[in-house]
Amino acid sequence: MTSRLSNSLLQSPSGSSSAVAEVLAKALAGERLGDEDAATLLRSRDLVAVGRVANELRNRRTDPERVTFIIDRNLNYTNVCVTDCDFCAFYRSPGDRREGYLLPKPVIFKKIEETLAIGGTGLLMQGGHHPDLGVEYYEDLFRSIKARYPIHLHALSPSEVQHIARRSKLTIPETLTRLRDAGLDSLPGGGAEILVDRVREIIAPKKTTSDEWLDVMRQAHRLGMSTTATMMYGHVETLEERVEHMRRIRELQDETRGFRAFISWTYQDDGNRLGALVPVEQRPTSFDYLLTQAVSRLFLDNVDHIQSSWVTQGMKIGQVALEFGADDMGSVMIEENVVSAAGTTHRTSAEELAHLIRSLGKIPVQRDTLYRDVRVWN
Repeated sequence: MTSRLSNSLLQSPSGSSSAVAEVLAKALAGERLGDEDAATLLRSRDLVAVGRVANELRNRRTDPERVTFIIDRNLNYTNVCVTDCDFCAFYRSPGDRREGYLLPKPVIFKKIEETLAIGGTGLLMQGGHHPDLGVEYYEDLFRSIKARYPIHLHALSPSEVQHIARRSKLTIPETLTRLRDAGLDSLPGGGAEILVDRVREIIAPKKTTSDEWLDVMRQAHRLGMSTTATMMYGHVETLEERVEHMRRIRELQDETRGFRAFISWTYQDDGNRLGALVPVEQRPTSFDYLLTQAVSRLFLDNVDHIQSSWVTQGMKIGQVALEFGADDMGSVMIEENVVSAAGTTHRTSAEELAHLIRSLGKIPVQRDTLYRDVRVWN
């Protein structure tokens, strides 16, 4: 990197502070950022300069001409849950016969068939912590799916895996091994929220602790299963705790190399109890989202892919995010229920995603869950 290029990347309309410029120069030089470096960038509000450097590092790590996306379905197989998370408007308590549900196999099969019919390759399956479902339920369901359909099963967040293990009186490795052998291909990063126990005790006290979430991912990686990592922020955490979350992801990635992507999104406040603890003026804006995503690209120097979260931010910001460190538009998301329950509903199609990517001068590439090319939309 020449000094001229470095200087141009560090410029912003208002001029970057010396502290921000030093951190960004460090990132451009390939040096690992520390916690205080990341916090400096988040506090700076210098979106333009941080975004430019994030985009440069994205271009170094992945093909700058291409932006990927996947056609899959987010199937929420049950909304019955015992964890009572304050930020969740989706779940229903056990015994709720009016709105609680557990999808029967024929319905799940029909949804898979609809996904395959439009070129889908994966099934993202997550649900509540249902008190009656042990490992045998999932083994039977996964085997039934795999016997019928050529689809990648990206299913069960770490908190669901822990719930299944406890319900079945198994260890985490035993549970994951049985699920993998039944057809589970990879784990989504749901349930991470913020990996700081002070935060988790406020927003989800019955869910996995930070160490437990990370250990489920560690055990999955040791079994050869790749996973994603997520962060849901903009509620009761501090900026420093946001950075701590990313550091813990980076540390586990150093150990296992099992995370293939990082996805962050902002807390959605409609229809849940957590909103009372988050004043309107403190809720994250699109500016906050883009800055946080850009910082994640700079900080997570060992994670290959950063996904834009158009599902929570809307298509316009989802597109803009591709200039702030993201190389992937995520999923067409044929079906989505959890974010929608919190009052945010955005829909798209493969054609629309391809159009948005092309309008940035990039090549749209449909991928599978493991980031292998399925179709180049040229």
